[in-house]
Amino acid sequence: MWRHIASNAVTFLVVALFMLGGVILWGQNQYTAEGPLDQAICLQVKPGSNMRRVSSDLADQGAVSSATIFRIGADYEDKTQALKAGSFLVQPGSSMSEIVDTITRGGASTCGTEVVYRIGVNRVSVQVRELDPATSRFVERAEFQPGEDETPAIYAEKKQQADTRYRIALAEGVTSWQVVESLKAMDVLEGDAGDVPPEGALAPDSYEVRPGDDRAAVIARMREAQERLVAEAWEARDPDLPIKSPEDLLTLASIVEKETGVAEERGQVASVFVNRLNQGMRLQTDPTVIYGITKGQGVLGRGLRRSELRAETPWNTYVIAGLPPTPIANPGRASLMAAAQPDETDYIFFVADGTGGHAFAVTLAEHNENVARWRQIEAERGAEAAGNASTGGN
Repeated sequence: MWRHIASNAVTFLVVALFMLGGVILWGQNQYTAEGPLDQAICLQVKPGSNMRRVSSDLADQGAVSSATIFRIGADYEDKTQALKAGSFLVQPGSSMSEIVDTITRGGASTCGTEVVYRIGVNRVSVQVRELDPATSRFVERAEFQPGEDETPAIYAEKKQQADTRYRIALAEGVTSWQVVESLKAMDVLEGDAGDVPPEGALAPDSYEVRPGDDRAAVIARMREAQERLVAEAWEARDPDLPIKSPEDLLTLASIVEKETGVAEERGQVASVFVNRLNQGMRLQTDPTVIYGITKGQGVLGRGLRRSELRAETPWNTYVIAGLPPTPIANPGRASLMAAAQPDETDYIFFVADGTGGHAFAVTLAEHNENVARWRQIEAERGAEAAGNASTGGN
């Protein structure tokens, strides 16, 4: 009888172990299998939260089939204590394993609210936007100009949330003075910005920052990025360029940056200035004259006077030969590469064509025709504006 009981016990134990193994295998498959989520969500993990709350939230939003398996899997992978606070984008079909990896890996939030400080040539603005998980596109919630517009309540509200991300978007063509003054006004940064960096030394780009970041450290990041870009462009330059140093390349690129906002034109504009340098002609470019007046401290806000075109300043390329002594703005990667590898053309002249771009010419006669055409366009626009003003715009 004892032998029979022992045999039954062994059989029961084998069956139990077999069933337990099956349950474990099933749980493992559930943990790594494609999840039930059919539309992306933004999962918010608040500071002080734990895996139990997160698993319950995921189950409520239909992202996991079992909150229990999710917690067991996270514990088995020894990731329960690695939970990070933030807002994380969970893609459709994400497995429990993938979600656990997303919320424990660390790094910046991948969705939620983002505050973008845009430093432009003509204005500085702050944009509050949120990522729509369904479309993976940002939706603007508010935008304002600090110091001019009333600060919207949502800005203060989002600044209190620990998972709000911050970004500085530096536009091509801004001056170093504009950057420093803008950083001084950003209330999420701390510390002294220091002296204004040399013109052209800052890379136009998008920089993620955190509340409390040091202003001087942010500027140092911008300088390091520009040093890399200039070195890359200098290394890739055409060997027969009439420039002698990376500093000359940076100066030429800054002029190209200020002369055109049309990406496809950069190479042509650069070719005009290279051709002029090769022929010993003066560059005669208005942005250098403007820089001689403003020194990069703000926007001129009006047209140039004839007396200013004749005035002798180190930057007035109607008066001086060759390149000015410094850049006149901070050029981006595209303008640096255009200066390093300009288009091969015979162009010597260019003038606005009324579309936002320019009409290029090889001879002075062709250029004069283009100028006359542009003057006509200006006159027609002036007459149209005057007509609209006299009729109240109707």
